[in-house]
Amino acid sequence: MKRKKRQFEIFNLSFLDVISCGFGAVVLLVLISNYSEFTASADEDESLKLLNNVLDAEQVADDLRGQLEKSISALQSKETLLAAFQDSVDMLQKNLSMTASQNKTMQEQREGLELVKTSLKRASIRPRTAQKRDDEVGGIPVDSDYVIFIMDTSGSMKDIWDRVTQEFVNVMNIHPKIKGFQIINDNGTHLISAYQGRWIPDTPKRRQSVIDLFKGWNSASNSSPVEGLEAALRQYAKPGRSLSIYIFGDDYSGASYDPVINMLVKLNTNRVTGKRLAKVHGVGFVSGYTTNRFSILMREVARRNEGTFIALPR
Repeated sequence: MKRKKRQFEIFNLSFLDVISCGFGAVVLLVLISNYSEFTASADEDESLKLLNNVLDAEQVADDLRGQLEKSISALQSKETLLAAFQDSVDMLQKNLSMTASQNKTMQEQREGLELVKTSLKRASIRPRTAQKRDDEVGGIPVDSDYVIFIMDTSGSMKDIWDRVTQEFVNVMNIHPKIKGFQIINDNGTHLISAYQGRWIPDTPKRRQSVIDLFKGWNSASNSSPVEGLEAALRQYAKPGRSLSIYIFGDDYSGASYDPVINMLVKLNTNRVTGKRLAKVHGVGFVSGYTTNRFSILMREVARRNEGTFIALPR
């Protein structure tokens, strides 16, 4: 049998497969090569763009920081200016307050002088006089070197405390210059505890500060001067010391007058000479609870202790 001659075809399936694979490989290489370059270029552009953004942001931050510092500096300057204005306002208010206080002091001194003039006309007061006083009318001698005030600080007196303060200032003013003074309530409590047992020095500044403290004094008492007199005489009355005691009150709550009289006889007498250690005066006020008990007591106390009792009008 004769074998058929096999025909040879160049573009057969195997050749086409080889050609296709080769062409695909080339295309793949081209694609890979182009993609890598594009990606690198895109990343570089993106990086440059981000870097520029960062630089711009830093520049903006620097500008904002500079503006903030300027704003803070301006704010501090305004705060300093405001503080200076506030100091000026405080100083003006202080000066105004001092002026008002000085005016009030001058008014009180004027009223005190008027009281002295009136008292001189009505009661024949003779400062530093050696003449015998009239026992019925009498006058207040103002020649003492030391003065003690014993104040009734009960509720009824607190109701008229402005009037009490005014009369306290008036009595102080009729003693223009003394060596020392003290203020005690009728229970023996001192207005200024730091000066207990010693004299408050008499200077214009000290007087004014004591008056300011006196206006706001809040200390309860029992409307009986026994304890206050005892504290005053035991601590401050000495032989040879010129001393006057003023008792301010509107009522006497004690059961009897004898404790006050007996205590004064005991403590206000110089054992060697038999003379009184202190002159004791009384100033009677009228309040919503006033009775005649205080005036009865103080007339007798003043009579026995070279003093004067003044009953103030309502």
